[in-house]
Amino acid sequence: MAKQKLTYATLTADEGIHPEFEAALGRVESQLGGHYPLHIGDMEVTSELGEFTKVSPIDRRVVIGHFQKATSEHAREAISLAKASFQTWASTDWKSRLLIARKIRDEIRAQIFELAALMTLEVGKSRFEAIAEAYEAIDFFSYYLRQISSSDYFETKLKSPVPGEKSLSVLRPHGVFAVISPWNFPLMLANNMAAGAFLTGNTVVMKPSSDSPLTALKLYDIYRKAGVPGAVVSLLTGPGGNFGAEVTKNPEVAALAFTGSKDVGMNLLKTFTTLQPWPKPVISEMGSKNPVIVSDKADLDKAVTGVVRAAFGFQGQKCSAASRAYVQDAVLQSFLEKLVRMTNELKVGDPRVKENFMGPVINEAALQKFRSAVGAAEAAGGRILAGGKVLNEGDLANGYFVQPTIIADLPPTHSLFKEELFLPVLLVASYHSLEEALKLANDTEFGLTAGIFSEDPGEIDYFFNNIQFGVCYANRRGGATTGAWPGAQSFGGWKGSGSTGKGVGGPYYLLQFMREQSRTVVAETKK
Repeated sequence: MAKQKLTYATLTADEGIHPEFEAALGRVESQLGGHYPLHIGDMEVTSELGEFTKVSPIDRRVVIGHFQKATSEHAREAISLAKASFQTWASTDWKSRLLIARKIRDEIRAQIFELAALMTLEVGKSRFEAIAEAYEAIDFFSYYLRQISSSDYFETKLKSPVPGEKSLSVLRPHGVFAVISPWNFPLMLANNMAAGAFLTGNTVVMKPSSDSPLTALKLYDIYRKAGVPGAVVSLLTGPGGNFGAEVTKNPEVAALAFTGSKDVGMNLLKTFTTLQPWPKPVISEMGSKNPVIVSDKADLDKAVTGVVRAAFGFQGQKCSAASRAYVQDAVLQSFLEKLVRMTNELKVGDPRVKENFMGPVINEAALQKFRSAVGAAEAAGGRILAGGKVLNEGDLANGYFVQPTIIADLPPTHSLFKEELFLPVLLVASYHSLEEALKLANDTEFGLTAGIFSEDPGEIDYFFNNIQFGVCYANRRGGATTGAWPGAQSFGGWKGSGSTGKGVGGPYYLLQFMREQSRTVVAETKK
């Protein structure tokens, strides 16, 4: 087993990962194509709506598996079971839950290469990105285990002004959490939300994206193997509409945790708020349109590397991906020359091949969105400096492959500067002053990640004090806007990028899954 790696650079330098990954890839490929039930409590359930088939974006001829189309009734049944088991699970000694969490962490570590290989096949992630995601899930548990233990399960003694009173603040779970997870980080983000909920005493009904159901099912299997009771975590696959319609109106649902698009997230939030009998928490992370500012005081080689990795890593399909670059006019031409050169050197192809930096986009809809975005840019007078084409010949004919694309000369007011594409498309514009750059960067409804490249400490301070984004980086060669890690960078957005402003992997994340109770005991006075 390779030692844990915390950076992209050190991971890619470790030759030891490749034999283990490739062996795991062969094992996973030999097991594809199965038929999978819903998991409701301890029951394995098939649906009267039948199955849907998930294929690999690398090659549509590769069938990942066949999965059940859950109905609203299935969701209702899972919620009812979760509600019935809540008090028992909430009353379970928190140290017992931590023992389960350690077993989950250790099992993810034991299966790290199988999980990474599955993510490569299911969503098209390179081996480096996939292995890093599995390591991140491991570190998630390690970080939160320390946090819970050191806080004595979030109990704080308070002082009362009244003699004889003993006051205590405790955090208690809410109840049933509905967890809706995305396909782009199918292990890490599903685990963040689900484990965050059940570690703190809640029960969970999970619904993964239909683009990544098998990774979620493997995570569920790990939960059960580690000792999570069936009634505590159920897992449903299938249409999001059926699940969303039930969880937003069902009064037995105590809270929602969601990661996905802003449109879906806002609709869930508004519907849940409207249909529930009282205010209930919604923990949502909803994507972004992330800017990078490159100053004339930047190290351009560092900036180009950071922008390329952030814009085109995992095909730009990260909510943290850099999609806008604002470059000071004095260095624009030099920056673009270096940027285009490095981008053109990126290898696009089957992500099972270690030399390929970029794999496929997730599905046909993403492919068509890429075509539309490039067409819209060209129609508006934009210059395609690199890429711009769909790759559909030879070994790539049966997948969803596109080139990493750089577009210049669009006005900053163009819709492509506003819309989250979730694609390997980077828009570049110039600016004159840092004040102008910040105005352009903040001119968005989103606010997740942002970066700057400048060797001037004053410019960096100005950036941090004026940027309206939740996760901010300066001079990050490894990824201008990407690469948050548990315990190092809290990952949460402002404005339309999140509902709470408290980030994953940070000191406040677990607190969102609980509510405060003040407890006061008055000591008996002697007569």
